[in-house]
Amino acid sequence: AFLFLAPYLIIFVLFRFGPSVAGVLISLTDWNIIGDINFVGLDNFKKLFQTDYFWTALGNTAKFVAIVVPCVVVLSLALAVLFNQKLRFKGIARAVTIIPYVLIPAVVGVIWNWMYSYKSGILNYYIGKAGMEPVGWLIDQKYALISIAIVIIWSYLGYNMLLFLAGLQNIPQELREAAILDGADSRQSFFKITLPLLRPVTSLVVTLSFVNTIQVYDQIYVMTNGGPGTASMTLVQYMYTSAFKDYDMGYGSAVGTVIVFILIAVYFVTNKILKSEVE
Repeated sequence: AFLFLAPYLIIFVLFRFGPSVAGVLISLTDWNIIGDINFVGLDNFKKLFQTDYFWTALGNTAKFVAIVVPCVVVLSLALAVLFNQKLRFKGIARAVTIIPYVLIPAVVGVIWNWMYSYKSGILNYYIGKAGMEPVGWLIDQKYALISIAIVIIWSYLGYNMLLFLAGLQNIPQELREAAILDGADSRQSFFKITLPLLRPVTSLVVTLSFVNTIQVYDQIYVMTNGGPGTASMTLVQYMYTSAFKDYDMGYGSAVGTVIVFILIAVYFVTNKILKSEVE
């Protein structure tokens, strides 16, 4: 078994586990990539929690998650229910829905950058046709974070729809038929039978959406680079800026370590919920 697992384990240790451990160790140092590495203990974390930029990035990340995760869960479930019906061309519709997820994130950012453009974007073109003023989707602090959240929701819908669709198709049809015979309408059948049986899948979708949303970087970098100002700067964006623009690898690694602990906490909480639901 270990022989067959070896290729993956080697890649995992070299490119996942190893760098993660190295990141935690670097977070305890003062290092600018080129100079000597000086051990400073928890000083980077003390500095981190005393810096306004960190709390701004954490707040933006929380807002980002609060917008994306509920929308992804609700909309992907709605699509799964729709595509689980007897519809013509539903196979094509499913394939079209999954396309945004398989696109390279940077490409998605470029496409939406053009659509959101203040002067030449297609959205503002039709807004102008309606007699309204153009919207600064990516250049106005009020709209930047929400605009990126819409892009992420659009990207994640297809994949999570497939997860819900698999869950729906695993629900025995006999249960729905029995509910109908007992006088339940479609709404009661959905809320009393379908949703409870989808709880394990829902927990999985929530976990994956939470983890993926916290780690979003490519689209933000391409579309706003954390701006305007700090309006769309998330923890991952702040980590990159600190490490590779300010050349403070220790401080940037401290931000990354905080992100890792947040993800671990989310995993254990959702895993506990998922385990209890399965039992």
